[in-house]
Amino acid sequence: MDSPVARSGAPTRRRLLGTIAAGAGSMALARYSLRARAGASAALIEPICKPAWGAQPPKGEFVTHRIERLTVHHSAVILHRNRDAPGEFRSHQAYHQSRGWPDIAYHMLIDRRGNVYRGRPSSARGDTGTTYDPTGHYLVLCEGNFSEQPISKAQVRALVDVLAWASGRFDVPPRRIHGHRDFAATACPGTDLYRLIDSGVIERRVGDKLATGGVKKKELCGRAGRRRVAAIESGNA
Repeated sequence: MDSPVARSGAPTRRRLLGTIAAGAGSMALARYSLRARAGASAALIEPICKPAWGAQPPKGEFVTHRIERLTVHHSAVILHRNRDAPGEFRSHQAYHQSRGWPDIAYHMLIDRRGNVYRGRPSSARGDTGTTYDPTGHYLVLCEGNFSEQPISKAQVRALVDVLAWASGRFDVPPRRIHGHRDFAATACPGTDLYRLIDSGVIERRVGDKLATGGVKKKELCGRAGRRRVAAIESGNA
């Protein structure tokens, strides 16, 4: 989430490479499109709508923005039982709104079994307790503390799918995927998850996903969303 820690001010290798390569976004996405195999089918993400996971309505006005990069966070809270994830998201939203923010800070949320949840609207700028401007950032939260626990394979798969969907939807090339710590003095998104970002593993997997059909989105709202949440909270999803 937004727990700042002391760290070097030197830019990371990924940030330097990203600066050098700035401006080639549309060309990069076109390259992935040209590599797509004929007849390849898109993967599917099924985000659970906010009312279904128990979110409160927004409080206050959003600031609108245009998505230009994809930024990964963790909650910095160890998740021992995945059935607790919807409750953790409700707690995060309540805390964020208590700070005067209109909604949960993030646009998409992922639990340890790879279930995906809607956050604030993508057209709304995120919020942060650290020193960077989230304007233009599409914020994806993975629930857990990945400096204290490993990220699960299911969560990584869902993260790749969410980022691939967002990459295609907002015309943002995979090279603009970063971790929170690339922009602020924080441990977020945790050591285990950040190594997958900093090494380029996530970027390559997102590129491969785009090259083999991309990702579509079908939201789980109403009864379907409530059924999924009930299954999660009973330990069956």
